[in-house]
Amino acid sequence: MGKSNGKTEAEMADLDLEHELPPAEEDDRSAGTSGAGSSAAGENSGIEAELQKVKAERDSLYDRLARAQAEFDNARRRAAKEQQEFRDFATADAIKSMLPAFDSFERALQAKSDAADFRGGVELIYKQLQDALAKLGVRAIPAKGEPFDPHVHEAIEMVETSDAPDHEVLEELQRGYKFKDRLLRPAMVKVANNSGK
Repeated sequence: MGKSNGKTEAEMADLDLEHELPPAEEDDRSAGTSGAGSSAAGENSGIEAELQKVKAERDSLYDRLARAQAEFDNARRRAAKEQQEFRDFATADAIKSMLPAFDSFERALQAKSDAADFRGGVELIYKQLQDALAKLGVRAIPAKGEPFDPHVHEAIEMVETSDAPDHEVLEELQRGYKFKDRLLRPAMVKVANNSGK
């Protein structure tokens, strides 16, 4: 049997033999102590160099990350500012196209004229406003005489009648508008109902 290292057989049975290191030989001990100092010093200097290299790489990556974050924040702020300026200029153009109609309103209110001339002036102003809205891409939604379309019409009242086809718009109470293809406001309408007759 091998060396027991001063332990009884009962103690040896309780040991985890699978993970126990083999006993060292006397020659290995003496040789290891003389060369261990020089190899340990060499390993330590290699580990120190590797550690310094990893730290330098980490610092470089951290610096790059901080710069990228700052650039991203600056780009986000710049984009938000440009969007706000674009909205402001678009609003200014819309207002600018309405100004001639307001000028006409002022002249109409200052003029001393009869009812026919006043009506003609109001109709001219109405036409100017329609033209200004059309230039901006706003158009009225056709309603009276059209079939009811729930996407662009809002039915306020159903009128029992046999004078018009079922679900035809009889009267427009408030005009609806679209901006390009987007609904700004549905037309409020009265709709014919003759399905029960």
